[in-house]
Parts: sequence; structure tokens; C-alpha cells
Amino acid sequence: MLKRLDKIRFRGPRTREDFPDLGDSPPASDNECSDDMQPKARTSLRDTEDILRDPAGSGSPLMAAAIQDFQRSESERLSEVKGHLEIALLEKHFLREQKQVEQRKYKHKIGRNRQSRQTQQKEVWSSRLQKWLYERFGVYIEDFRFQPEENTVETEEPLSAKRLTENMRRLKRGARPVTNFLRNLSALSNWHSVYTSAIAFIIYMNAAWHGWVVPMFLFLAILRLSLNYLIARGWRIQWSIVPEVSEPMEPPKEDLTVSEKFQLVLDVAQKAQNLFGKMADVLEKIKNLFMWVQPESTRKLYICLWVAFITSCLLPYQLLGFMTGVYAGIKFFIIDFMFKSCPKLRDKYDTPYIVWNSLPTDPQLKERTNATVSRRVQPVVSRSSLATIPSGLSREDDMGRTHSTKKGAFHEVFNLPESERPLAVCENGWRCCLINRDRKMPTDYIRNGVLYVTENYLCFESSSSRSSSSKKNKVIKLVDITDIQKYKVLSVLPGSGMGISIATPSTQKPLVFGAMIHRDEAFEAIFTQYMKIMTSPKPPATTEL
Repeated sequence: MLKRLDKIRFRGPRTREDFPDLGDSPPASDNECSDDMQPKARTSLRDTEDILRDPAGSGSPLMAAAIQDFQRSESERLSEVKGHLEIALLEKHFLREQKQVEQRKYKHKIGRNRQSRQTQQKEVWSSRLQKWLYERFGVYIEDFRFQPEENTVETEEPLSAKRLTENMRRLKRGARPVTNFLRNLSALSNWHSVYTSAIAFIIYMNAAWHGWVVPMFLFLAILRLSLNYLIARGWRIQWSIVPEVSEPMEPPKEDLTVSEKFQLVLDVAQKAQNLFGKMADVLEKIKNLFMWVQPESTRKLYICLWVAFITSCLLPYQLLGFMTGVYAGIKFFIIDFMFKSCPKLRDKYDTPYIVWNSLPTDPQLKERTNATVSRRVQPVVSRSSLATIPSGLSREDDMGRTHSTKKGAFHEVFNLPESERPLAVCENGWRCCLINRDRKMPTDYIRNGVLYVTENYLCFESSSSRSSSSKKNKVIKLVDITDIQKYKVLSVLPGSGMGISIATPSTQKPLVFGAMIHRDEAFEAIFTQYMKIMTSPKPPATTEL
């Protein structure tokens, strides 16, 4: 027993170097460590008990010290073993967590590889699908591709007399079928052929009664195309409603003189001016109708629209179509015929015609506004001028009855009755020059001035500022005119001229009113009034000058 204690005494406490490194030691489980340590602990306890039970042994103080050292060393050993166990458990836990982290990384890597393979497969399938769609529907898909709009500038052809003549003839040929069709419809409405109009009226009213108006027009369109096909195939079909498809071509003139080219340009400009003027009048009238410029006309349209709206809401469409078709047939075949045959009846009862003619254009509105302003702003009249106004006649009536020129009242300048006033078409007159070829003096041969036309007279006011200019004014009775025609003063200049020749019994050579910018307008007004005077059963009494 003493030998065992000596061994324990001289062994001394163990240090860190006496234990093997935990990294070099093999891993062991918790059960294995506890199993190894239990027998050692039991052995040491047994030895201690034996020593304590032998109090009669020698060296009692030394034994007590040895026992204390042994107990201290055993406690240290137990604490060291406990520390090693804790370190081993921590390393085991650390290794287990590291293994779990590696397993997670491995699983994550496998998942990423799987997702990459899936995405690659999806891309392959999508590329295959796109390729298949492009092969099948690529042509149609390209049509729906948005592209920036290209601003193309049309090249204008240079002005050419030959090209201008060709375009005029093309326009004439292209508009001929439409004009012929409208002419035939007008003849059908005017009962030019009684039998044809009667048959058309009976057929249309029967179709409207049975509700076959739309099928009838569709059948007529099919019939028209069929007849055009037969005409194009060489058949000769003589039917007034169907216009000719082809017509003989007029050989164009290759060589045109300078005068002919200039006249051609003037004719085209005149036609374009008149066409644009008519289109502008129609558009301005429509605009003024909807903008309440003339309230009494727009009020009628407003009431008609309300009536049509309420009727369309209450009545069924079949009855509404029947009423519309019957009214259109009666209006086209009967009412229009009566109005065209009786102009006075049309002026009194044709409401659309009256409203349309009463609508003003923008220039007419401007003239009305200027006239209203001039009426409101009246000059201050002196007492001497008020004394010249005859009794029983107010100043406003006197101003309304007279038409003034640059040199005074119209009837005073030309020594005419007060009822003679310029027509509406020439309120301001036409500037021109009077060429009197009976006179030899240059001052009397050509006179500059303004030309007016009244109901019974043709008046020329000289623009000379001398006191004797009133003697140079010219007044011609319309009933005394023996010949009136357009005149070209200088044959050297291109064009059809800008003059009007008036022949009277009192002049050896016709009087010529030349250098008129609006020659055609003046000629139409003078000729129309002249024909009205000559065709009237009782010509108005004229006043001798």
C-alpha cells in the first residue's frame, strides 16, 4: 500500500503535455468516454477507502498529506478529464455542424445545377418554338412590326402645256359618268319621260311599301356592274342610265403657240377659281348653319333634329324606315317636280331651299358687319344740309334710298330717277377704261372710270377730277343695245381679252369697255339683265336724257 502511495506521491500532477492532443486522438462518442472513466474512478475510490480503514499503519502524518495530495490530484485529474470531455463534445458538435453545412452546400449546388439544366432546357424549347413560329408565321408577324413613319415628299411635275391639257381631258372624262348619272336622275325627277318616271315611281313605292328599298338599290348596283362587264366584253348596250365606258380619244395638240398656252393657263386658273369659290361657299354656309350665325335658320334645324331623335326613340326601326322611304319617294318624284316647275311655289314653301339660300358666307357676313357699323356711325349733319331734305322725309329714309358714288348720289351723278340703283353684283362697280373709237382726240378716245349696271341702264362714271367730268360720264339704255359681246382689244396679247363691246344705234363703232379684271362676271351680269329687259312683255318706261 505504501508503495502505491509513493507512486502516487512522486508522480505529481499531470500537465497539458501528458495528455494526447485532441486533434490526434481518434473521435469517440460520449458513451465510450463515460465507460472508460467509470472503472478508473471506482479503483481510486477503493484505494482511498482502504487507506482510511487502516489507521494503525505507520507514518500517519505522512499518510494524511499523501491522502490530501492524492485527493487534490484526483480532483484536478477529474477537472482535466471534464475539460477534455467538454472540448471533445464541442469539437464533435462543431464537426457535426460543419458536416451539415457541407451537406447544405452540396444540396444547394445540386439544386442550382438542376435549375440551370431546367433553364437550359426551357431556353432550348423556347428557341425551338420561336423558330417554328417564325417559319410558319414569320411573314405575317413582320407585317405587324412597328417602324418609324417615313416622311416622303412628293415630287411636283414642272408646268407643261401638254401635261395640263392632258390632265384637263382626264378630269373631264372621269367626271362624265357622274355628271351623266346626275343628269339622268334629274330627268327622272323632272318627268322628262312620263312613262319612264311613272314606272320608276310605281316600282319604288311598291318596294318602299314592302320594305325592299335597300334590296332594290343593291340589285340596281349588281345590275350596273353586270352591264358594265358586258360593255367591257364588247357588247353594245344602249341604255341612258349606264354611261359609256370608253370614248374616242381626242388627239392632243403637239405644238401650241405662246398665246394658246397663256390662254390655256388662264382658263384653268378661272375654272379652279370658280370651283374653289363654290366649295368655300358650301363649307362656310354649313359652318355658319351650325354656329348659330343666323339663328332663325339654325332654330329650324334644331327642331328637326329633336323631332327625328324622339321619333327614332319611340317608333320601331321597321316603321321608321318605311316612313323615310315613302317620304323620299314622294319628295323625289312629286314635290321636287312641282317646285322645279313652279319657282314661285318653291320660293315660298321649299324650306331647305330657302334656308340654304339665306345662309350667308363669310364675305357676306363681313359686308353685313361693315354695313351695320356704317349705319350706326352717322356723320353730323349741319343745319343747312337738313334744310335741303324735303318735308315729310326723314334723314334715314333719304340715306337708305340713295346709293352714293365717289362724286355724290348715284341718281344725281347720272341724272337718273331715284329708283335706279346698281345691281347687287356691282354695288362698287367694275373698274375699266372706255374706248370710244368715234372720237379722234386722245383725251376723249380713252377714259378711265367705273362701270355700273342697273335695272334699265348701263352707266360709266369717269374718274377725271376736272369740273367738266360729268359730261364725260356715259349712260346707255339697255333697250337701245343692239349687240353685246366679249372683245379682245389687242390681238397681240395672249388670252381671250379683257373687254366688252357694246353696239348702239347712236354710235358708228361699238363702244369698248376694256382692261376689266372681272370681265366674265361683268359680261354675265350685263347680258342677263339685257335679256331680262328684252324678254319682258312690257319694257319699263325710260326717261329721256
